[in-house]
Formats: sequence, C-alpha cells, structure tokens
Amino acid sequence: MRSKSVPRSYSRYGREAVAVLGQLIRIHRIERKLGIEELATRAGVSRDMMRRIEQGDPRCGIGLVFEAAVIVGVPLFESDRSCLTTLLVEQEDKLRLLPKAIHKPRTEVKDDF
Repeated sequence: MRSKSVPRSYSRYGREAVAVLGQLIRIHRIERKLGIEELATRAGVSRDMMRRIEQGDPRCGIGLVFEAAVIVGVPLFESDRSCLTTLLVEQEDKLRLLPKAIHKPRTEVKDDF
C-alpha cells in the first residue's frame, strides 16, 4: 500500500535563510559573469535545478546548494577555508564525547494490584 505524500512545511526563518543563500549565489554568479547554464554544468546539475537553488527552493539538496555557493565564492561559515577545517575537527571531537543516541527514559509499569 502506498502512503500519501504529506506536504512539508518550513519555518519562516528557514525559508528566508534559504532565499538569502539563493540570492547570494545568484549575485556572485552574475558578478563573476557566469551564465546559469555554465554554473549548472560546473555544479553537475540541470539548469532547472540551478534556477530552483537561486530562487531559494528549500527542497533542493543541501550539498547541491553548498557546491553552487562554493563555485561562485559565497563564503560558508568561515571566509578562511583553513578555519573551516579547524571547525570541522573541533565539531568531530565534540561529537565523539556526546552519546551516540538519545533514549527517552522508560516509565515503569505499576502492575502490583
């Protein structure tokens, strides 16, 4: 049996953040005199997908969006790329110290009648 697709809703903040990133990608692309087709080819996506990225469609894969941003020079997290590597190592160290999974406490069953 096939389940029906439930439309995904996004928070206003999330939608606005994706829209800003899409606009930054478009601005940087135009400043670098790259056509949308050329950027799409370099990013390995279709022209339609690149259009959706620039329009801030939140359903686009984050890896595709980040790759387009990197190609046109939009800074992600840190403008200095070596700082990003340091940040990645720090986050990996922090994740090693945290539990692998979160378990909710079990409630005891009171069965002594």
